[in-house]
Amino acid sequence: MSSTIWSVDEHLDDILGSVKPLEPIELQLPDAQGCVLVEDVMVEVALPPFDNSSMDGYAVRIADVEGASQEFPAVLTVIGDIAAGSDGLTGDQIVGPGQAARIMTGAPLPEGAEAVVPVEWTDGGTGEGPASTMRAHSDAPEGASGEVRVHRSVEARAHVRARGSDVQPGDLALRAGSVVGPPQIGLLAAIGRATVRVRPRPRVVVLSTGSELVQPGEELTGGQIYDSNSFALTAAARDAGAIAYRVGAVADDAGTLRATIEDQLIRADIVVTTGGVSVGAYDVVKEALSSVGDEDEPGSGIDFRKLAMQPGKPQGFGSIGPDHTPLLALPGNPVSSYVSFELFVRPAIRTLMGLEDVHRPTVTATLAIEKALASPAGKRQFLRGTYDAEAGTVTPVGGAGSHLIAALAQADALIVLPEDVTSAEPGTTTQVILLR
Repeated sequence: MSSTIWSVDEHLDDILGSVKPLEPIELQLPDAQGCVLVEDVMVEVALPPFDNSSMDGYAVRIADVEGASQEFPAVLTVIGDIAAGSDGLTGDQIVGPGQAARIMTGAPLPEGAEAVVPVEWTDGGTGEGPASTMRAHSDAPEGASGEVRVHRSVEARAHVRARGSDVQPGDLALRAGSVVGPPQIGLLAAIGRATVRVRPRPRVVVLSTGSELVQPGEELTGGQIYDSNSFALTAAARDAGAIAYRVGAVADDAGTLRATIEDQLIRADIVVTTGGVSVGAYDVVKEALSSVGDEDEPGSGIDFRKLAMQPGKPQGFGSIGPDHTPLLALPGNPVSSYVSFELFVRPAIRTLMGLEDVHRPTVTATLAIEKALASPAGKRQFLRGTYDAEAGTVTPVGGAGSHLIAALAQADALIVLPEDVTSAEPGTTTQVILLR
């Protein structure tokens, strides 16, 4: 146990200075979701790859429908059908003077046509009033021939999506450092990319300790509480972008704990423990890991520290196992563990992902309180709060107790009271970390 009191910033700098981004791999698009690109992705094919119709209707020449109205419709000869996915009109057919081709949304604009008239601006080939829809070819094969009456004129290129109007070959589709989300996967697929080179999502193993912990759904007996930390921190790891594995609570036995952690290393890029890091007689994380460093593994070992912060004074950080897997040991009180996760584990996860911005957004806000907030001298205090962006204010939720998990569930921000503040008066401007 280090006797030095570490500041929040010193502890975070030590963590981020030790954690390096994961090595890039090539992944199929579905597996790349949530990952960070490590190289620019260039466009190799135009999008769309050909001029196509944005409506169901008729491909026409401009001159043929000029001045058309419902009273005096332009009567055109229909020379064929063009469905989405087809090559266009058959053979050497083109849309000539006085002609039109029935065309579906997404179908290629035929040669000779200059615009598309929506079917609602025509009689749909029925010889009756305005059509409301395009009849299916199988139901009305005569619709692909005969005549169509057009009730309105159109401008050149109306209802036509031009080739390359979205992206052109040689354009930059996605920049290195982009997170691959659903729209990005859609774009990659649209330009024909089946795989991308990314940093994989970190695998985070979350493990809680304590013989008093019982899994939700089981019956509590004397002296027992439900294990909430492992659930909250596993969810927080997923929210940060990781693949998270929750390990059921381990009893207060150093040998069992160390064996459990070692068994988990095969699927961990980072290990997070909660509980057992303070100064009690049964703080088994310290007992199990204080001497974990191996002479044959330089740089390994866990350092247990006291931080100048509230909540979250006891912390542990180091590496374990042959791959020097980072391990962060967090306090066991629910609020302490969650605040510690947000301040230290989340940035570490996002560093492993290769993201440039690893921190939650911060803003300044005015304290909306009726009486002053006390804060311990020399410690950075983190209070739960609700942030009102419109008013620019933040209001504390619950008290300062590190066991008050109900208040944490209502909060969407952390109010930061610096080390040199012992009393924050109403109306004081302070830093706020946004949690949502």
